[in-house]
Amino acid sequence: MRTSHGFPLAGMVVAGVLACLLCTAEGMAARTSTAFPKPVLDQPIATTKGREVAVLSGGCFWGVQAVFQHTRGVLSATSGYSGGEAATAHYEMVGSGDTGHAESVKVEFDPSQITYGQLLMIFFAVVHNPTELNKQGPDWGPQYRSAVFYSGDEQKKIAQAYIAQLEAAKLYPQKIVTQVVPLKAFYPAESYHQDYLKHHQDSPYIRINDLPKIAELKKQFPQLYREY
Repeated sequence: MRTSHGFPLAGMVVAGVLACLLCTAEGMAARTSTAFPKPVLDQPIATTKGREVAVLSGGCFWGVQAVFQHTRGVLSATSGYSGGEAATAHYEMVGSGDTGHAESVKVEFDPSQITYGQLLMIFFAVVHNPTELNKQGPDWGPQYRSAVFYSGDEQKKIAQAYIAQLEAAKLYPQKIVTQVVPLKAFYPAESYHQDYLKHHQDSPYIRINDLPKIAELKKQFPQLYREY
């Protein structure tokens, strides 16, 4: 089901905004009640420049993309779809919740500037609430699920270890439900979804649901924050 993400009727917009305000407030409180830990298991900072890829799903891809576009060491962030087949990697089809896809973001990063574990730290700390099952804020359905699509054993081990670390630290009032699954393919979303936050900062959905994430990134991790 789509709420304010899916261009609904006015009554649904109001309900979605109210739900989003409550969810955002609760989520931020849960995530900022204590200093967010760095991953104990992580790859070392590389000695030379390079390009690696992380694919992450944490609700509507507009905000996820924007947060990583504001992250130092990220070379590009692309909104798209992962988990389903190429034939169904289309916005209206994914919105049915029946394609297996999750709205995802492909993050290309320079491992000499930022590690995979640091990207996961931002993902769990400010991008989304990993305790929400098949939803995120006002957006409902498996296409909004929390997922780490890993490429190779190293990413898998780092992601699993970090989730276990966060669970042990009891940073959230509920269990983390993030899936850690192999990346089969990533399909870029339609052009009108790319850089959506950058071009729609006056949108009520963006102002309420996504701009606070960027502010939280700057607050919690100033050393990893950058302007566009």
